[in-house]
Amino acid sequence: MGRSIRLGHCICNPKSPCPCDLFKKRNVCLCAGERLQDAPEDVPLTSLVENAGCASKIGQEDLKRALSGLPRAFDPRVLVSSETCDDAGVYRLTPRTALVQSVDVFTPVVDDPYAFGEIAAANSVSDIYAMGGRPLTALSIAAFPIETLSPRIMNRMLQGGVAKLREAGVALLGGHSLKDREIKFGFAVTGVVDPRRMTVNSRALPGDILVLTKPIGTGTLSFARQLGRAPADGLAAAEASMHALNRAAAELMPAFRVTTATDITGFGLAGHLAEMAVQSGVEIAVEAPAIPVLPGVLDLIRDGLVSGAIERNREYAGRFVRRAKGRRAPSEDQETLLYDPQTSGGLLVAVRKSRAAAFLAALRGAGVPSASVIGRVARKGPARIILSA
Repeated sequence: MGRSIRLGHCICNPKSPCPCDLFKKRNVCLCAGERLQDAPEDVPLTSLVENAGCASKIGQEDLKRALSGLPRAFDPRVLVSSETCDDAGVYRLTPRTALVQSVDVFTPVVDDPYAFGEIAAANSVSDIYAMGGRPLTALSIAAFPIETLSPRIMNRMLQGGVAKLREAGVALLGGHSLKDREIKFGFAVTGVVDPRRMTVNSRALPGDILVLTKPIGTGTLSFARQLGRAPADGLAAAEASMHALNRAAAELMPAFRVTTATDITGFGLAGHLAEMAVQSGVEIAVEAPAIPVLPGVLDLIRDGLVSGAIERNREYAGRFVRRAKGRRAPSEDQETLLYDPQTSGGLLVAVRKSRAAAFLAALRGAGVPSASVIGRVARKGPARIILSA
């Protein structure tokens, strides 16, 4: 500490003076390895972040600008890369085996550390499921204010993540951690997939029926929670939905010869529909009343609880959305719902019309009660999402 005082600046954080306010008030120097004996353990995690869950992700518009001009994949064994905005990358090992890899990290979306860890794990493995793969291993990634919060909070996050990974049959191999003012947590996940049977976002065909396996609205409920205005039943339903793995739905897809699927995350339903439309070269028709919605979400939107993440999603995906006219015109609230950023959302699956009813029945029989038909692939042509009431 003597060196810091001579410099007049903290050697751990040059932006802070030395002695800092903490040392003046509590006689504790974090740079010297001292820690607050009463570092909080019981703190609502969502109160510590600006944007909760996948709402903390960079928006599609800004992300596409950041990624523009990067070199294309040169290795012919790369079957899926970031060029198609799919859920994960795929790298062929043999004609029948490929690695499928993804990484997902976000801020707390619930207040309990253990539950946050579970949701982070469920969200991370979902990208592998969306590609038709089987997740095998994971590496954790954690950013944590270790100097001001109890390490027991981070331990609980990891415990929850490990428990959910175990439920998914995934082995945690290790991880990486770093100090940060804001908590962030997630996993890099590796799985395997048969490249002949992988599901991508570019094979939707006219006549396909669109099935969504989970209700949407987690982004609005998370935002309302931070403002103290979220309904209890909505929060409970959202947490149950985010906890649930997409494993059952993914395991059913091969039997129904599904070739097109994606999982709904921070870009919202509209963002993922738009990528499916762009990559497949199709127009998609969506019926707003058919979309499963978490309790209280539409009421919150009508009351003006619309987060900045919704507006970021609208900035990109709104250009693809067309609202039907006349008696079939949807409300403004129904369109806004499309841009709600989801955390650990469901799978959006395009299935042939002849197999759709049986697929939906199989999903519900496998414990996916909210699975719903929300629309269809209308025709080949410019990428559009036609929303009707």
